[in-house]
Amino acid sequence: MLLAAIPSPPTNGFHLGPLFIHFYALSYLVGIGLAVALGRHRWRAAGGDPALVDDVALWCVPAGIIGGRLYFDLTTPKYIPPHWWGPFAVWEGGLGIWGGVALATAVGIWRVRRAGASVPGMMDALAPCLLIAQAIGRIGNYFNQELFGGPTSLPWALKIDPGYRPPGYLQDPTFHPTFLYELIWDLALAALLIWLGNRKRLQPGSLMALYVMGYSAFRIFEESIRVDPSQYFLGLRLNFYVASGLALFGLVWFIVLQRRKRD
Repeated sequence: MLLAAIPSPPTNGFHLGPLFIHFYALSYLVGIGLAVALGRHRWRAAGGDPALVDDVALWCVPAGIIGGRLYFDLTTPKYIPPHWWGPFAVWEGGLGIWGGVALATAVGIWRVRRAGASVPGMMDALAPCLLIAQAIGRIGNYFNQELFGGPTSLPWALKIDPGYRPPGYLQDPTFHPTFLYELIWDLALAALLIWLGNRKRLQPGSLMALYVMGYSAFRIFEESIRVDPSQYFLGLRLNFYVASGLALFGLVWFIVLQRRKRD
């Protein structure tokens, strides 16, 4: 039976003694935990030491949070909370995936090279894991009532409380649940990458190239329907241009890899 609409969450966290635990943070912690577990399994199956995945995660998770927050602060400064701690308020949302992946990738390459392991091999092992972490993390966007699209009356529409609706949409109660669209896409793309890695003879690094292309291609669609706050350029969201450039980069990267002779 179809839902009339996805209800707004009653709260975005819970109290544990004097602490308030945000579901946004819990979502990412669960996603990271699942990604590390799968990454260890995939890297072991590729003949690597699973302890290296733990080391990479230990360095890359903080780097990803820092990079994601820096990207948000630099690209959407007017949406930083107006407090001294505003630039650091990751518990309120505001992690740019592009900045997070970029800095985490740079740090991860350093750790893998330092261990004398294969960088393309590690990238292929972790590409589906990144998508799983991102998919679970999107549940946190639901509890923060963010990452939604334009108004809709579809059966799976998402109710957004008035305090979270952007200007111009205060009279619209339900919106496209783009967080849910991305969650489904991420899991489907992760499954496809795992299948391709097991069934097809691809050059090392190809799964990471497909991750960049596939995820960015979806974000082109997502950014075209989102109405939540963002920085705009020439009438389009800034992330629309970033996603378009990265989708093209991922496609070129994949083609170049396949034309190389396998070592």
